[in-house]
Amino acid sequence: MSTPCDTPTLLYHDEYLVAMNKPPGLLVHRSALAAEASQFALQWLRHHLKRMVYPVHRLDRGTSGVLLMALDPDTARALARQFEAQQVRKTYLALVRGWPATCGEVDHPLRRLDEAAPRTDRGRSTDAQPALTRYQRLARLECASPLPPHPTARYALMAVEPQTGRQHQIRRHFKHISHPLIGDATYGKGDHNRWWAARLGVSRLWLHAARLRLHHPVSGTPLTLQAPAGPAWATLLAEPGWQIEHPDALHELLGGALAAHARPSISSASA
Repeated sequence: MSTPCDTPTLLYHDEYLVAMNKPPGLLVHRSALAAEASQFALQWLRHHLKRMVYPVHRLDRGTSGVLLMALDPDTARALARQFEAQQVRKTYLALVRGWPATCGEVDHPLRRLDEAAPRTDRGRSTDAQPALTRYQRLARLECASPLPPHPTARYALMAVEPQTGRQHQIRRHFKHISHPLIGDATYGKGDHNRWWAARLGVSRLWLHAARLRLHHPVSGTPLTLQAPAGPAWATLLAEPGWQIEHPDALHELLGGALAAHARPSISSASA
C-alpha cells in the first residue's frame, strides 16, 4: 500500500504567476503541526524557479491539484482580492460515502478551527462564518458492503464548487450532510477509509482540486488552470459497477486520468 507524495509538476508559469499540480501528502508550507515533513510546495517552487514565490491560497495536505502562487507581492495582493471577493471559481473532484442528491448545495456556517487544540475542542475558537458549497453528482457505485450489517455500500464521485473559502470547507460540509469523504481521517469513517485503501493499494484523501478559473491579475484576461487527477483516480474508476451520470464533466475533471484500461469497467447510467 502506498501513501502518495509524488513530485509536483508545473501547470502554468509566466512573469507574474506560477501554478503547480500538488500531489497528495505534500504540505503547502512548513508547519509545526507536521514537524516530520521534509518536503513543501512553497520551497519546491522556490528551488525549481530559483526565485521567491508568494502563496495566495492553500490546499490541505491530503488534497491534490491546482495550487496557485504569485511571483511578486503586488500580484499576490491582487490575487488575494479575487479570492476574497469570491471571483475565483474552484472545482474539485471528490469521492464520498453514500449517494448525495444529484445536485444541491450546503449552506452551513463554519468556525475557524484551532489546529493546535485537542480534536474535541476544534471549531470553538471563533464565531461561525457563512460557508456555501455547491455540488453535482457525476457517478455512483453500489458494491458488496465491506462492513456488516448492510449487504451493499454506496459511494459517489462529486464535482464540488466551494463558493467560500473556509477551513476544511468541503470536508466539513460533506460530513454535515452525512456523506463524508473517503480517506478523510478527521471527518470521515475509518472503517470505510481502510477498506478502500486496502482495496486500491492507495491511502489518500480522495479530494482533488481539478480546476481554477480566474482573471489574470495583470492582463485581466480569463485564465483556466487545470490539473490532471493522476493514475490513482483511474484505478478507482476501474472498479466494476460505476454508473456514470455526467461522462463529459467527469472526463474533463479527471484530465486524462480515465485511462483506456479503466473504460471497459464503466457503464453509462440510463437516462
